[in-house]
Amino acid sequence: MIPAKPRQIFIQGLTRQGKTFRPSDWAERLAGAMSCFRPGGGVGGISAAIGYSPYCFPRVIDGVKCVIVSEDLRSLEPMAWDFVLNFARDNDLTVVDACLLPDPPSSAG
Repeated sequence: MIPAKPRQIFIQGLTRQGKTFRPSDWAERLAGAMSCFRPGGGVGGISAAIGYSPYCFPRVIDGVKCVIVSEDLRSLEPMAWDFVLNFARDNDLTVVDACLLPDPPSSAG
């Protein structure tokens, strides 16, 4: 039996009234705050790579900034999961359940 893929939620940069959320770099800031939550924990120090967590990362989808949050974050760190959901609620942002599909293979070759 194939294990179920963890659910993903998409926090969209649109309020429920349809207005674009500001500041324009909100998605990068939110995902950056969650960057230490990684498989195996965060690795610190001078050689630590800068990047986003696979559990919480920004994307632009159909021209709308989003933060994609994996439900795996909930089991790894429930307080981080609550933080991102409360951020969306407190800022009246649209949250949807979805699944990020991989990019199709390129036809070049």
